Amino acid sequence: MSQEVLTVTVTQLNNYVKRVLENNSYLKNIWIKGEISNLKQHSSGHVYLTLKDEGSVLRAVMFRSSALSLRFLPENGMKILARGRISVYERDGQYQLYIEEMQPDGIGALHIAYEQLKNKLSEEGLFDERFKKPIPKYPETIGVITAATGAAVRDIINVLKRRYPLAEIKLRPVTVQGETSAREIANAISLFNEHKLADVLIVGRGGGSIEDLWSFNEEIVARAVFASDIPIISAVGHETDFTICDFVADLRAPTPSAAAEIAVPSASSLFEKISSVKTALIYHMNHKIERNLQLLERMMRSPALSSFDGLISDLNMRLAQAEKSLEQAIETKLKQKSDSMAMLLGKLDALSPLKVLSRGYSLASTKDGALLTSKTQVNTGDEISVRLNDGSISCEVKG
Repeated sequence: MSQEVLTVTVTQLNNYVKRVLENNSYLKNIWIKGEISNLKQHSSGHVYLTLKDEGSVLRAVMFRSSALSLRFLPENGMKILARGRISVYERDGQYQLYIEEMQPDGIGALHIAYEQLKNKLSEEGLFDERFKKPIPKYPETIGVITAATGAAVRDIINVLKRRYPLAEIKLRPVTVQGETSAREIANAISLFNEHKLADVLIVGRGGGSIEDLWSFNEEIVARAVFASDIPIISAVGHETDFTICDFVADLRAPTPSAAAEIAVPSASSLFEKISSVKTALIYHMNHKIERNLQLLERMMRSPALSSFDGLISDLNMRLAQAEKSLEQAIETKLKQKSDSMAMLLGKLDALSPLKVLSRGYSLASTKDGALLTSKTQVNTGDEISVRLNDGSISCEVKG
């Protein structure tokens, strides 16, 4: 008896195998352990990879809708546990794992995500000390970003009011855990900066598990803290809890109460310091006044001040003598100058043309006043003037 041979197309066969695999209840929801290789993260958000162990490989894909829930970044060589379903990609006839959930094998997903983000931000320089801003010594306004209720906000407000009642407290309530909390925290930080609402910010919450504190390990919060122009004190959890926010903040406080202690000075300590400074100032002022009074008394008892009238009288006599000596010196100098002037005038008089005329000489000049020095300057009949010692005469040239 001959056996009937079933003939199908490739597509029909792949469809059949796909239905067989998808109808297998065991393969609908299965956990598979393996090492990641050939990892490719598509721009669409889908993640393609191969899972392998010592003997085999298995192709796998994680669609964007599932990949968004990942708490860590998959890497080649990482050992993972993947949950999903087995099916066939009909076009290639390749069966593969469609991953719906993934977690590191042996180390928690949150721990992996924490270390990955910490290393990333550290390499970018977000933890560098050179970017840390100083906390103001005497802030006028303190901004508090935390949950509206709970021990953390009560402790912060109580400590601030007790230590430094002069400061104004501005509370911005946010949810500190859950899907929307990281975004709320980042938005609150931006709001305080945009409107310059505070001199320093306290950002934090009370203690809890790593899941409870996870909002402060989100990248969006870390970058908001780094971008803040207002100095930020991170106060997340207990002293042993460390978050990404702690590393980026300008200062880390071990607890919310400690953050409040750090944010403001102690008013009582300031008053004590002011009182101490006041006492010291009064002491130094009194000491200086006393020293100056003693100096004044010594000066008043000094010979110079005790014989002040006599000193003035001596100075007046010396001034009178100096005045008399100056007058004599001026008179002597004037007489010397007068004698010298008389001598010069005598010499000048001796050289005067009038003196020459007095000895019988005369000066002839034309009627225009030109002095005659040659007979060629006149003609017969010209009128000339002759200057004598005692006057002038008019003459006519006859020849």
